Amino acid sequence: MTHPRLILASKSPRRVKLLTRSGIAHRVIPSHIAENSSYKRPALIVRELAYKKALSVAVRYPKSPVLGSDTLVYCKNQVLGKPANKKEALRLLRLQNGSWQAVHTGVALIWLEKGIFLAGAEISRCKARKLKEAELKEMASKHLDKAGAYAVQDTDDVFIERIEGRFDTVVGLSMNLVRKFMKKAGLTTRSQ
Repeated sequence: MTHPRLILASKSPRRVKLLTRSGIAHRVIPSHIAENSSYKRPALIVRELAYKKALSVAVRYPKSPVLGSDTLVYCKNQVLGKPANKKEALRLLRLQNGSWQAVHTGVALIWLEKGIFLAGAEISRCKARKLKEAELKEMASKHLDKAGAYAVQDTDDVFIERIEGRFDTVVGLSMNLVRKFMKKAGLTTRSQ
């Protein structure tokens, strides 16, 4: 029996790459929800937003399993999302400069036809290297589409010097949660 192909409710090239590398066949149908939450705790925010993203696509494709994900950085009691512009990116980078931060990633799998609603969150910790102001300014325009305004997966991005926890959680998709939810939903990957 063949299952409908998994839908990724995100156009993030990093999430696409993580799924592809794991041998998980999928198609991309981005959600276009407003990314706001009434929660204050980072783990609850990312879990709720991942769920909302998956659900917004699942209602249009009830016969397919839909995967949603959301990532944010938490540093010095502040939730850091994607910067709105270069000035905001510079503010986020200055805040994190030389500091530890927590990267929270939420994952949700919703398959309406089967009545499956799964959601969870993971956390990894990162230590930012202490950079000079000129280096921060140079970095500020590079990663406007990423939480915290940095990209740990880019080999030329030197901002993060140490990671405690899962690398894929920092990149934006916790693959152990994806595999766990797929297994619970009775889905298999090509590589299994």
